[in-house]
Amino acid sequence: MAAGTAPWSIEKPTAILVLADGTVIEGKGAGATGERVAEVVFNTALTGYQEILTDPSYVGQIVTFTFPHIGNIGANDDDIEDLTPAGRHGAVGAIFKADITAPSNYRSAGHLNEWLAKRGIVAISGLDTRALTALIRERGAQNAIIAHDPSGNFDLDALKAKAASWSGLLDLDLARDVSSGQSSVWSETPWVWNEGHGAQGEPAMHIVAIDYGVKRNILRLMAGLGAKVTIVPATTDAQAILAMQPDGVFLSNGPGDPAATGKYAVPVIKDLIAADLPVFGICLGHQMLALAVGAKTEKMHQGHHGANHPVKDHTTGKVEIVSMNHGFAVDSKSLPQGVEETHVSLFDGSNCGIALTGKPVFSVQHHPEASPGPQDSHYLFRRFVNLIRERKGEPALTE
Repeated sequence: MAAGTAPWSIEKPTAILVLADGTVIEGKGAGATGERVAEVVFNTALTGYQEILTDPSYVGQIVTFTFPHIGNIGANDDDIEDLTPAGRHGAVGAIFKADITAPSNYRSAGHLNEWLAKRGIVAISGLDTRALTALIRERGAQNAIIAHDPSGNFDLDALKAKAASWSGLLDLDLARDVSSGQSSVWSETPWVWNEGHGAQGEPAMHIVAIDYGVKRNILRLMAGLGAKVTIVPATTDAQAILAMQPDGVFLSNGPGDPAATGKYAVPVIKDLIAADLPVFGICLGHQMLALAVGAKTEKMHQGHHGANHPVKDHTTGKVEIVSMNHGFAVDSKSLPQGVEETHVSLFDGSNCGIALTGKPVFSVQHHPEASPGPQDSHYLFRRFVNLIRERKGEPALTE
């Protein structure tokens, strides 16, 4: 070392990710301080980090972003998907390759780092996210603990023990935790460029949405098609729903193991099918509809998380690029007679949609509301509304 040259120093890590197998990955902390035990998955979307992190379906998970630069749009109050006023229902952790980018967008109302801290999301940057993604692809979604301490003091033995002892998402009902505590009416319509969200006028129909962790844009799209949407908690019974005299019922997305949530949700769904009402389900709602008709669900190896997944709609013959976020799937081999497989993933052939023969009941695994993602599947909301309009003797909307 030449005279007068400062010694080479390595910055002390202020965040750490510990996998259940004892693997330790060091980085730079961001967002909230503390620690979170959860399942690590990766998301391949290039945009929409706020919508991803606030999707209630990510409760119990830490999201690895494969896109390297996160934060350039900043944060705002419009790109939020969960309904909770406190803003706590979504991913518990985030993993970035680069440090959070400074905001540079006219819609930004603040720095992403401050927003993460406010929501209680623990984040880490400086990781080789490509290597971590490859590990998940090979070994499956990983149980882990993420910790952030600005002083860099970590008890590795304790962190390893917590990561190894966590039971994971199997048999875990999380929908009850993220669901609305009481019934409410939704009237906000989809966002319009430079105008913001609108407000619904006179509704033409009434849809009851069972909230297992519903996303806002789902509700906006139904409201935008003329529906008064009444949101009810996940544990609401069929009698209470039918007493509201809905024209149709929506089964929402949500987190956790569908088999666990199905213990109280499936009997309700069976009664709603028997009432011969139009029913539409998305994601967890799709899985529980499948359980209600006698099919089975299974834990996926790595899950599907992104905004660039190809899905084929067998009812139209079209291939759509869609948004996905699920770690469980319906076993297509278990579908009984009278249930048609309508959509399938072109990545791995997994089930992405069903419809009941002779009944106005259908569901999809992917997220047609996008947020983030393409709008190829928006027609599914019109398909649902048209089932209602047909029952009411009204002309169909163009898909």
